[in-house]
Amino acid sequence: MDIVRLDQDITLAINGLHTKFTDVVWQAFSNMHVWIPLYLIVLALIIWKAGWKKGLIYIASLALCLLVCDQFSSLIKHYVCRPRPCHEPYMLDNGLRLLEEAGGLFGFFSSHAANSFGFAVCSSQAVGASFKRPQKWFSWIIFIWAALVSVSRIFVGKHYLGDVLVGILGGLVLGCVCSSLAHLASSKLTDR
Repeated sequence: MDIVRLDQDITLAINGLHTKFTDVVWQAFSNMHVWIPLYLIVLALIIWKAGWKKGLIYIASLALCLLVCDQFSSLIKHYVCRPRPCHEPYMLDNGLRLLEEAGGLFGFFSSHAANSFGFAVCSSQAVGASFKRPQKWFSWIIFIWAALVSVSRIFVGKHYLGDVLVGILGGLVLGCVCSSLAHLASSKLTDR
């Protein structure tokens, strides 16, 4: 069995695990607009604990991370040109369930996964720095949230498991880079 067929079959197996209740849950996790209040709460928490100057540095790193994750994902999608499962006859013929409109043609790699994990890394680092020590409770919550957002993309029929895994990896790497830049910039601010 080749790796593409394995990815397709695992995606179909995951996508097939559903109930009416879980379909609604996965659609909510997949809808980035639902999470705007979460983003605002995290930003307010960072500003409140870090202060305006450092808080703005952390927020800028979050914004940069989301921008880079999103644009890099779009660039790779148009370079690799791997169709989303919802545009593949094999997937549709074998029972892929769509909980959302099909969307764009290409899906490698998942922007949702990259963005959510990039946000998780940057916000976890920013909250830890703002509180002057790591906040394990926040890290657990935000990384579980990122994992659920990422997996939701398989359940709604928009991405293969491979798309999501590569998106997670991309988000983790880009989140670490942007967090490092924020840490460097905030330490320069403290040195003054």
